[in-house]
Amino acid sequence: MGLALGKESSGLVKKTELGDLPESCVAMVLMNLEPKEICKLAKLNRAFRGASSADFVWESKLPSNYQQILEKIFDADDFPANSCKKDIYATLCRFNSMDDGTKKVWLDKSTGCMCMAISAKGLSITGIDDRRYWSHLPTDESRFPTVAYLQQIWWFEINGEVEFPFPPGTYSVFFRVQLGRTFKRFGRRLCDTEQIHGWDIKPVRFQLSTSEGQRTVTQCFLEGPGKWLHYHAGDFVVENSEGPTRVKFSMTQIDCTHTKGGVTFDSVVIYPISGQRSPDQVIPLSAVSCHLPGIKEMPEPIAHNVIDVTCLGMGYQYPRRHPEAAQTP
Repeated sequence: MGLALGKESSGLVKKTELGDLPESCVAMVLMNLEPKEICKLAKLNRAFRGASSADFVWESKLPSNYQQILEKIFDADDFPANSCKKDIYATLCRFNSMDDGTKKVWLDKSTGCMCMAISAKGLSITGIDDRRYWSHLPTDESRFPTVAYLQQIWWFEINGEVEFPFPPGTYSVFFRVQLGRTFKRFGRRLCDTEQIHGWDIKPVRFQLSTSEGQRTVTQCFLEGPGKWLHYHAGDFVVENSEGPTRVKFSMTQIDCTHTKGGVTFDSVVIYPISGQRSPDQVIPLSAVSCHLPGIKEMPEPIAHNVIDVTCLGMGYQYPRRHPEAAQTP
């Protein structure tokens, strides 16, 4: 005791600092933080940098069925089997293309669940191959290189189906649609609305069903010329991750007493509203504009909503639907 006191009085006793903490203890703390915070703390010192790469830290951020997801997205030769969990997490957070580029999937950092976007070319659209009705237009307002524009048609029908190992959670299905045809002139974004007709006579019908027997049917009118709006088709719940979930969805207006046209269709979006890590997380209504029941206007352009985590990669995070937001009748 006396020796210890003597050293302390002479200034020889070394103070404990953050760098003296065992990496295992630091890793246990990091496991309870968000990925962005982990990346910031990794810059503090060597102990935090080493702990921030621990497999069990990043495995806690991955979906419980991440192995099934990797097998679905990548070929065996495209993804190394011995990849560390941090690299797996970073890879899943990026936009990963599937099915010849008609689908993109990525990990939602807030819920630990997967998001998916299906382009017009990945769906079954009545008359899509007939240029009298539809045309594919190049665009910089989508995750995909083209969107589908409808001039005029009697029977409007879009059908889609996906089978994917979604992690347990609750998911929303949205159709991303815009009335009118946008174009650029002298660097300005303009919208041609001359061909818009028929959408104010009868509402559009949305249907959703899953392999577990869940079904929803909603309807609403298309509104907001010149704005990309997300029309809510319904929600579905994934209770376990033992196998893939099959989801079918459609958007129809098949009243043949009148034609309809002048609409641009981009994609169908599936994103989690709750998941295995933060089931109650929502965003303020100020971040989501609800113009009509069942309609959401997401912030544009998409590039402004990319979350950049320098040590991980990039992933687009959709707003969570507020529990008090109006529902489609």
